[in-house]
This record gives sequence, structure tokens and C-alpha cells, in this order.
Amino acid sequence: MEQNGTAGKHGLEGDADLHFLLAGSKLIKVRSDTWKKNRFYKLEEDCKTLWHESHKLFRKHKTFSIDDINSVRKGRQSEGLTKYTDQSVEDQCFSIIFKGRKKNLDLMAPTSEDASRWVSALEKIIGNMRNLNYQQKSEHWIINCMRKADKNEDNKMTLKELKHFLRQINVDVDDTYAEELFNKCDKSRSGSLEGSEIKHFYDLLTHREEVDVIYAKYAQTGGQMSVPELQSFLLNEQRENASVDRALKLIEKYELDETAKQKQHMTKDGFLMYLNHEEGSVLNPAHRQVYQDMSQPLNHYYISSSHNTYLMEDQLKGPSSIEAYIRALMKSCRCVELDCWDGANGEPVIYHGYTFTSKVLFRDVIKAIKEYAFKTSEYPVILSLENHCSVEQQKLMAHHMISILGGALLVQPLEEAMPTNFPSPEALKGRFLIKGKRLNKLNAVFTGSPTLEEDSVSEEDEAADGEKENGQKAKAKKSKIKLAKELSNLVIYCKSVHFSGFEHAKDNQAFYEMSSLKESKAFNLADTAAIAFIHHNMDKLSRIYPAGSRTDSSNYNPVPMWNAGCQIVALNFQTPHKEMHLNQGRFLPNGFSGYVLKPEFQRGLSSQFDPNTLTNGPWLKKKTLHVMVISAQQLPKLNKDKNKSIVDPLVRVEIHGVSADMASKETHSIENNGFNPMWNENFQFDIQVPDLALVRFVVEDYDSTSQNDLVGQYCLPLTSMQNGYRHVPLLTKRGDVICSAGLFVHLMLLDA
Repeated sequence: MEQNGTAGKHGLEGDADLHFLLAGSKLIKVRSDTWKKNRFYKLEEDCKTLWHESHKLFRKHKTFSIDDINSVRKGRQSEGLTKYTDQSVEDQCFSIIFKGRKKNLDLMAPTSEDASRWVSALEKIIGNMRNLNYQQKSEHWIINCMRKADKNEDNKMTLKELKHFLRQINVDVDDTYAEELFNKCDKSRSGSLEGSEIKHFYDLLTHREEVDVIYAKYAQTGGQMSVPELQSFLLNEQRENASVDRALKLIEKYELDETAKQKQHMTKDGFLMYLNHEEGSVLNPAHRQVYQDMSQPLNHYYISSSHNTYLMEDQLKGPSSIEAYIRALMKSCRCVELDCWDGANGEPVIYHGYTFTSKVLFRDVIKAIKEYAFKTSEYPVILSLENHCSVEQQKLMAHHMISILGGALLVQPLEEAMPTNFPSPEALKGRFLIKGKRLNKLNAVFTGSPTLEEDSVSEEDEAADGEKENGQKAKAKKSKIKLAKELSNLVIYCKSVHFSGFEHAKDNQAFYEMSSLKESKAFNLADTAAIAFIHHNMDKLSRIYPAGSRTDSSNYNPVPMWNAGCQIVALNFQTPHKEMHLNQGRFLPNGFSGYVLKPEFQRGLSSQFDPNTLTNGPWLKKKTLHVMVISAQQLPKLNKDKNKSIVDPLVRVEIHGVSADMASKETHSIENNGFNPMWNENFQFDIQVPDLALVRFVVEDYDSTSQNDLVGQYCLPLTSMQNGYRHVPLLTKRGDVICSAGLFVHLMLLDA
């Protein structure tokens, strides 16, 4: 165990699960009905890398980083295992799900005990790495790691040993950067570092000139920060309402040096730890939990929503997949779409009708939804049905939902008498709501009026649109489909009706009757009748969906729809572009629950808020946002195949909100420095409606001859942003955290 990587090992010394992974075992890798091969898997000594044998001609083994794993699933919980293994081996199966687009790794252990052991051990080491306590970076710990990295014990460090050391201290440095730093420190040109050269290397690695300046201004007690000095920094720079007790707690949490801690001092290392962690983050830590009132009616919230959830890629020939539902739900999506068609053997299927997308069984999708719906958020999930099935298969759909979802499926109103408004997300925790057509009014549940066994109802608006756009002839009048009573009865609070204008809706629609609007129609209404649209959404739900002509699964801009108070703004979750970054930012706070309370002026009946023409009102809270983009740290290389390819980063800060607030400003680019580029550039934004504003930070690799490449991005609501010197984490295009990278900024939101 001498060389174990402390990153994975810290707090697990002598742990039986860790020993189990280090010893490794044979597992069967499953790729298809015929491709099931025995392979040996084990955790490498650095405790950060999983090694497995490979029978490829030029590679006898492969590795992947624990950091690349999104989650581990026990049982036949992936498409591959469901398709290619028998139910009898359910307990022996597990899947490793990767971040990004890398395919799942489907595995089968010799026994169910082995499978459980692999899953729990991997989950433990993944959790351990994600919750790393930076306490480990004490002087003693670093020296210890250096000693372990010095494998031949000659008190010198080669470049290879140095890289091992960096893994030990969980500093994820790009190879190019490591080599540059190594050469800078190897003054003797001996090919290895020793003594003071090693110390110099560590100092270079962790040195932050911009932090030195801030620290020096407040650290006036023997070169360290006392409690009153730290409190002064928190009050004056971070604009926090900080007590002495708060300053003491930060020292206790982040200070590494025991002597300083005993004196109630914070050293520069401790200060850097604070800046790089939750309290120093741009996102208000209080907003990481559910902090909003969750007892308001359901339609008072923005609801994270997905369109054509079953698709992994484009709308014409891409695969339909259960995996797509799992990924959306794990990202706190609370409204998923099921496009249902008659399938073979009487079993309904889900796919994009009239196209070459593949099909998945309705039953299998419902099973996956049941399994994953409430892992990230406990708040209700809406299943939006686009029903093209025959009556017989509709009955089977109802049967599957009732038998699989059980008591979690809402089959009658929560109230004793006919309700006049929606229940709250709080009251609906852990429940599934069905959105679809209904044969009669909801009050029939209370009056006992008989329901027809089946009857014709007009097709969903989206279904009719889809037919036109996929080359089907536009019908003279709206298509009718026969609706089974069994399916109709499951629709309680989300009955689909055709939209015939705001006045018609006001006079004729009950609160639970909702319309789906194509983006072009919705944008037109938001432009021409914004106040009416906002008032419509005060007592009803609206669902917006992308035009069928977006065959590449691209998205519309969701911001104008939120500005109009629309709740279910459905996007193609599988398309990782700016629109999805904005969606991730909108739903980042409030515990990542998939529900965000709309501002009061989009809920109160007396409101005359119009996002297009800003008159005086409670929404107008003029602010000035001052942003100083100071520096970035360890930006990833984009072109890993080219050794010499280093990023030329620039930073763009964007404001998204009402049209008057839309703005974008960017820094100059810095040539060939992704390790510690520094800009120190100031921007100012005037903001009229802060309650609807999102701030997006974008780092790009500048290219004079072609479009800039995205390096990383981060988006959050202005109202969830902290003032002062802040660390901005960076996410990939697909929304995964880039472990080592970040931006350092100074933010100040002031009354204008």
C-alpha cells in the first residue's frame, strides 16, 4: 500500500473495500448477445485510475480515470444489460456510466455478492474523491506524498515521479504544464529535481500572484490574518454580514497549519483554500439547498422540462433510448415526453413517428422512470404523453403505468372536493402526474358522472404539428384519435387542450386544462401580448416545445419564454449548447430540484409587468453589476493530440434576461497560457430586472481563422450570485465539472 494515491485513499486507509478494488477481479464485459468477454479489472495504486486488460493487438490493457465516472448502477439498469442479459442474472450485473458521450461499461460479476461489492466500493471511492477535504494539503502531508512519489528513494524526482506526486496531491495538471514547470525548476539540467528545486516546483505550482495582493492587504498580524482581519475582509470585500464567529468557523474549516489554527490565524494557504471552495464560490451556498417556498400552486414555478426525451441525438435517425430518460431525470428534469405508438406483439413503443429513429418499449421506459425519477430531486415528475396508439395499446399503457408506478402515480385529485387551483410541489413530492387528453371534466371524479368507455378526441397539438413537419399531409381539420377510458382517467391536473387564444382560455378553460405551444406561436404571443400571456400563466400551465423543423435537435432560446411566465419550457436535453447551459443555470439554485419559484410580479394578479416595455413597478430594481475578470487556473487543453497546442483563452461575460438587460462583453485573448492567464479587465452592466437575469461566464480558445472553441462555461441567476472575490467553477459543453479549472473574478452588484 506504500504508493497508494491519497486522493482516493484519504480516510480509507486499511478499508476493506479499497483493498478489494486494489486486488481486482475477473468480470464479464457485455457488448452484445455474442460479445461477452472475461476481463480482469482493478484499481491502480494511485487510487484514481481503473485498469483493465484488453485483447487488442497493440494494447494489452486500458485505463480510465475514476474522475470520468458519473455513476455506478447496480442490476440490469442500462439498455445493453436489459437487451443482452437474462433476468436471472439481474443481481450479478452492474454498469459504469461515464460523463460526456463515452459509452456505458456493462459488466457481470461471477456472483451477486461480487457485484454488490464492486458497486459499493466504487461508490465509496468516487464519493471520497468528490468530497476531498483540503485539510490534506498540510506541509506534512505534501512531504509525505513527495516521499511516496519518489519510488526509487534517491531523494530526487524525475518528471515521471513528479506527475505521480501531482496525482497524489490531487492536483490535476495537464502534462504540458507539468513539463514546463519541471524544466523551469530543473536549474541544474540534471533531468531530475532535488532539495530546493522540489520546493520551488511546489511554490510555482500553487503560487497565485493575484491572491497574494488581496491577502497582503488584510494579513497584518505577523504576516497572517487574524480573526478581526478576516472578518474585515468578509465585510468590506465580500459584502457578507459576517460575525466573529463566522470568521472563526472559516479558519477552523480551511486553515491547514495547526500552529496558525491554534492562534486563530489564517495563512495564505488557508485563505486560498477558502477562495476555492463553497464559501468562496460565485454561487450563494444557501441556494445549494431548497431555499424557496415550495407550498405555492404548481403553476407558480418554472419546471425543468425535456422535449423528445427519448432521443440521444437528432430527430430523424438517432437512437431512441431509455438512457436518455435516465440522464434527463438525473439532471433534475421534472417533465419528460413520451411519444407513444403501436408496437409489435401488442406492446406500445416510444419513438419519433414517421422517422427512422429506433424504438424502445413503453414498459421499459416507465420502469426506468420509476427507478430514477427521484434520485436527484424529490419533487413531482410530469409524464407528457403524445399518444398515437390504438385503444387496446392505450389500455396496456395505463396498465403499465398503474402496475409499475404504483402508489406514486396520481390517479385522483389530492383534495376531498373539486379543487380550484393546483396543489404545490411540496404536496406532490414523490408523485407522478400524467399530462394528456381526458374524455371529460375533472369534476366528474366528484360528481360520479359516468365516463364513456372510449371516444374520439382531437390529437395533441404537437402531434398534429409533427405530422405536417414530417411530410404527412396537413389534414383539412384536426385529426381525431380514439381515447381509452383507462388512460383518460389517469389525467388529473394536466389535461391537454387546444389553445384558442387568451380570452377563450380565460372564459372556457379550467385551471387544470393546459396547452402546448410551438415555439413560433409562443414567441409571437410573448412579443405581441406579453401581459396577457403572463396573466394566463398565473392560473394555468403552458408548455412550449421546439419546432419540428429542428431535425438536428437544436433548441430555441428559453429566456423569453421564462420572461413570459411559461412554466414547462421544453428543450432537447441531448443537445449541449448555449440554450441548455442557460437551462442548467436557471435550475442550478433551489437545491437543483427542477423547480424554481417565479418572481412575485409573474404570480400576483394585479401585476402589469411587460418584459418588452419596462414601466415602473416592483420588477424595476435598477442595479449596476461590476465584473472584474482577474484570472483563470489550469484550463484544459482542447487538442490533446497536438503536444504544442496550448489554449489562447479569452473570457466573455453575458447577461440574459429581459431584452433591455441582454448584454455581452469579453476580454482580450492571452496567447499560449491556459495554466494561469491573467486579464484584470473590468466590465459594467446596467440591469433593470435583476429577478429575471442570468449571468453566463464563457471561456473560449481564441482562433483568428475560425470559430473560437469552448473551453468551459458556467451560468447562474444573478440573484444567486455572491459579491466580492469569487471562484467560478467551469463546466464542459455537456455540463460536467472540469475538476482542476476555474475563473477568479471580483463581482459587485450595486443599486443604480
